[in-house]
Amino acid sequence: MGLFDVFKDKDEEGDGGGTTEEINFETFQNQDNSSDSTTEPEPEQETTYSQPPEESTSSQVTSQIGIEALMDKRFKLEEAIDYVGLMIKNLKDKRTKLVKNIEDESVDIRNLKEKLTKINQFIQEENDGLQQLTAKRSQVEKDADDVGNIVYSLRDKISEIDKIIADEASKIKSFKDSKSGSS
Repeated sequence: MGLFDVFKDKDEEGDGGGTTEEINFETFQNQDNSSDSTTEPEPEQETTYSQPPEESTSSQVTSQIGIEALMDKRFKLEEAIDYVGLMIKNLKDKRTKLVKNIEDESVDIRNLKEKLTKINQFIQEENDGLQQLTAKRSQVEKDADDVGNIVYSLRDKISEIDKIIADEASKIKSFKDSKSGSS
């Protein structure tokens, strides 16, 4: 298991969750220091060989100079930089998705606003139409009341005329009766 496998496992599990793990650089340094002590053996005593092989002397020189540890640190730093780069790429992708989602929501909200404006206009037109109908109905009721008053007035006049005709008929009848009785 490498130094950043812990972070990679967390990153792979957390990709769907939307959270990013923070890198603890102190732990990274501690792991570097612990790897330095294990990879770079400190010479406790000098050993002399009668015929030292060339490879062992070059590795001893490399170990003594610390190039191997530096290369190991460089490799680990490159891994860390790659990991941070991947995290940055993931953050950019998430930001891009958020921007797209916000733009989509903005378009949806604008469309809803337009629909609501049209609905509001329709409601206003219907209210205006209802007010006109109410005014017409009021006018028709007034006209109906006027017609009713005219009908009642004409009925009263007809009743008076009928009464006058009945009185005149009664007078004519009594006049006829009185003429026939006198003749």
